[in-house]
Amino acid sequence: MPTHLLTGASSGIGAAIARVLHDRGHHLVLLARSTQRAEQLAGTYAGASTLVGDLEAPETLETSVGARMPDHLDSLLHVAGVVDLGPVSELSAQVWRRTLTVNLAAPAELTRLALPGLRAARGRVVFVNSGAGLNASPDWSAYAASKFGLRALADSLRAEERDSGVRVTSVYPGRTATPMQQRVHEQEGTAYDADDWIRAESVATAVLTALDLPRDADLTDIRVRPGR
Repeated sequence: MPTHLLTGASSGIGAAIARVLHDRGHHLVLLARSTQRAEQLAGTYAGASTLVGDLEAPETLETSVGARMPDHLDSLLHVAGVVDLGPVSELSAQVWRRTLTVNLAAPAELTRLALPGLRAARGRVVFVNSGAGLNASPDWSAYAASKFGLRALADSLRAEERDSGVRVTSVYPGRTATPMQQRVHEQEGTAYDADDWIRAESVATAVLTALDLPRDADLTDIRVRPGR
């Protein structure tokens, strides 16, 4: 039975991915930020394992989850993230620190801890990035910087782990109908209509395509854009 470690499974794209993998009968290892959230996830996905770790404090992850990492890990799926918009002239150091920590430093540390299991399974790391990881727009500097960095992390990891058989994919969705997107609209002061944006399930399909790909080929970068 394939085993997948997933962040961000509580909602949005992460939940869409988790549902498909769970329906396939795969074993899920779900990272939660609190014991309460871990219990909720375990209730939603029968048979799943949970880990409790704080992505805002990646220096604690080795202690909180390092010893519980699976010995055989078919995929590590980085989906969790945060976004705070604003011009450079107004973004505080606290916003910069939190954004870069959750969106970049934490995935790097979690990947480091998961690599032995990934190498054993010749598994795949998937970074759910963003269109903002390819092009930065006004008011998106902190988020875009974290996602540009995530792209660099993925590219370096891919080159480093090629001989171990670990494959690495970056997925760059456009605006997707998720709670995070609703929060973005609130920050922008614009009306939110989920029907205007990509469905989370469509992004999940792109991620699953990478996971399902036979080993004679690879998907390194996937851009998902609105179909209309």
